[in-house]
Amino acid sequence: MVRGVLVGVLFVALLIAQRWRPRRANSTGWLRSFRNVAMTAISAGVVYLLLPVTTVAFALVAEQKGWGLFNRLNWALWLEVLSSVVVLDFAIYWQHRWFHAIPVLWPIHRVHHSDTAFDASLGLRFHPAEIVLSLGYKMLLIALLGIAPLAIIVYEAALAAFALLTHSNIAISRRLDNWLRTVFVTPDWHRVHHSVHRDETDSNYGNILSLWDRMFASYVAQPREGHVDMLIGLAGFRDLSSQTLPALILQPMRRESNTTSTP
Repeated sequence: MVRGVLVGVLFVALLIAQRWRPRRANSTGWLRSFRNVAMTAISAGVVYLLLPVTTVAFALVAEQKGWGLFNRLNWALWLEVLSSVVVLDFAIYWQHRWFHAIPVLWPIHRVHHSDTAFDASLGLRFHPAEIVLSLGYKMLLIALLGIAPLAIIVYEAALAAFALLTHSNIAISRRLDNWLRTVFVTPDWHRVHHSVHRDETDSNYGNILSLWDRMFASYVAQPREGHVDMLIGLAGFRDLSSQTLPALILQPMRRESNTTSTP
C-alpha cells in the first residue's frame, strides 16, 4: 500500500514537472505512457497469482523464525535499517548487471531498454518475468541476511521512487546534477544507460547510490552524443509494431536483429 500510494503520487507530480521543465523534447503521446503503466499492472497481476507473499510478509516470517545474519546481531534498529538499505542497493546493482551480462536474462530485461523515449513512465516498464525473478532474488537475500520488515519497506519505497525519478525527463542544472551524483543516481546519470550504443547501455547500473558504478568501473559520465541529441532505445526494436503491449509481453521470445549501433 505504501509503495502504491508513493508511486502514484510521485508519478503524477513528475508528469507535471516534465511538462513544465523538460530536459529533452518528448512527443511520444499518452499511448506510450499508458503502455508502460499497463506493464506495471500486468506485472502486479502476475506476481499476485504466482507468489503467495510479498517481500515484507516474507521478512516478517524470517524475523519470527530467526533466519539470517542480521537476526543474530544485537544492534539499533536505525543502524539495521540503514545497513540493510545499503546492502540491498548493492545486491540490486549486481542483479541489474547480471540481467545485462547473462544471455538468458537479457531478452527479459531488454523490454525495459527497448523504449525509444525517456521519461518517468519508463520507470514502470518492466516485463513480468523480470519482476518475478527480482522478487525471488530479494526473498533469497531476506532469508540469508534476515533483513527487518521495516528495512524492506524503506528500501522498496526508495527503489520505487528512484525508478521514477531517475527516468524522469526533468531539466536539472549541471551544477546541481554534479552535486547530487556524488551520492545518488540522477536522471542524467541513468539516461546514459538507455543509450542506443551498447557500450553506454552496459554502464551506469546503479539504482539509488552512485557508489557502485564508481567502485566497479561501470561509470560513464556523459553520453557521446549529448543528452539532448542522444538516441534512446535498442536498434533492433525501434519500429512501432515492436512497441505495442502484446509485442512487449512477447518480446523476450523474439530475436534481437541488431544489438549495437554505429559508433
